[in-house]
Amino acid sequence: MVNVTGRSWKERASQALVAASAGLLLYFFWRSLGWPLIHDAALMHYIAWLIGEGAVPYRDTFDSNMPGAYLIHLAVLAIGGTGDVTWRVFERGWLGATSALAYLYCRPLGDRWTAAIAGLLFAIHHQGGGPSLAGQRDFLLCLFLLAGAYGVARSSERGGRLPPLLAAGLILGFATMVTPLAGLYLVAGAGAAALGRHRAGRSWLAGAAAVVGAGLVAPALMFGWLAWIGGLRELFLILTEWTLPFYSQVGSRSSWHVLVSLPWVLLAGTALLGALRPVREPHGMRRALALAGVGYGLLHFGVQAKGYDYHLYPLALFLCLLSAVALAPESRDAGSERAGFRRHARALAIGLVAVTIVVLGGRGVARLGEPWEASRAERVDAVVADLRKLLAPGETVQVLGPPGGHVLLRLRLKQPTRFFTDFQFYVWTGDPRIQALRAEFMAGLEARPPAAIVAFPGRGANGPYGRLPEFPALDQLLDRRYAIAVEGNGYRIYAKRPAT
Repeated sequence: MVNVTGRSWKERASQALVAASAGLLLYFFWRSLGWPLIHDAALMHYIAWLIGEGAVPYRDTFDSNMPGAYLIHLAVLAIGGTGDVTWRVFERGWLGATSALAYLYCRPLGDRWTAAIAGLLFAIHHQGGGPSLAGQRDFLLCLFLLAGAYGVARSSERGGRLPPLLAAGLILGFATMVTPLAGLYLVAGAGAAALGRHRAGRSWLAGAAAVVGAGLVAPALMFGWLAWIGGLRELFLILTEWTLPFYSQVGSRSSWHVLVSLPWVLLAGTALLGALRPVREPHGMRRALALAGVGYGLLHFGVQAKGYDYHLYPLALFLCLLSAVALAPESRDAGSERAGFRRHARALAIGLVAVTIVVLGGRGVARLGEPWEASRAERVDAVVADLRKLLAPGETVQVLGPPGGHVLLRLRLKQPTRFFTDFQFYVWTGDPRIQALRAEFMAGLEARPPAAIVAFPGRGANGPYGRLPEFPALDQLLDRRYAIAVEGNGYRIYAKRPAT
């Protein structure tokens, strides 16, 4: 009777956690109904629009994102256009698909209530991050990682069948075209596939080859496409002449400092309990792949060394999966040894998840109340309105700052250069490669003078626009050919002087 009672209150607690999580998620969803398309997603949208207009990625757009990310945004534009509503529908649908797959992944490891926790925790983590995290590349990546893990796990549970491994390889291969770091998880999936086939008495080599071989399909197709249209060489140059030597060295804060914050400590504690609990066969591969995912998530975050919240998405996903394992009922565990320990561990996991939901909810409410994201959208509106007054049909605009892609997308304008911001011109300025980028930028402005140049504030000790004199050629061009037409709140518009 004691055990039954214990299980009963834990089942009720699991149901209460699901209800509380769903309620919090609905609140966040309601608060997000007016989220605008901003931040990195707006720039990716603009690059996708340019590609749809005939631009060659990397040759005509200076950006180091992989082509898979552009294809996702191209698909959104093709289906619903560039509006905020279309983006919100797509982004929420992607979140729903990721959460639903998390449920399917965890269902054999527990009951329906504990399986639901995985997707709900991940959704709360995402929605509580605010509109700046909506549609981030690392968030989009999670669905591919989870689908790949699911395919490998299903193969292992069905005696090492090859079709799920081929599907997993195709999906994880596309993930590498969203971010190359996903190749690390593809390798882990290949290893898990080999192990699953070996346990089933089948060729382990065929399992690994199925995942790796299928994983090469998407890169081969996309790199072949880039080579055909003339963008592959430029992608290689951007990666080797800018991203790896310079951008990879730029970080805003200590990366690992982020992980000592309370939500991550709580999630890590619950995930550790999930890692220690027995899992009945043949579903052990699901937990093994989640553990591999945690390792990958740490590498994904640490290798990029930026300390950005959105680089933590893969880690968050797999911690949420393991947290669901920690909540699994005792009847699902393998064997009966140490049953008392497992009961106490489950009770502790319930408490940790409850506190995690409270902490994530509080963090989300605080972030949703911050004004900077709404201010950024209002600034874009103001710049667009001012430029419409200044520009004649057919004229171009050059932007200097991250919000510029959103401005150009709203106006359906192309730039005279392939640069969307001037950040890269102010790092390691003595290096010949940075000097070459500066020279290319100035040559574009001189050859195709834009009607207006929009400057957004930048970091530095010399005022919001103090960086401009650090680029003498640009500063002289502005002084010679342009005049300040608008001094806005958080932006400045230079208009071309009339010819004399």
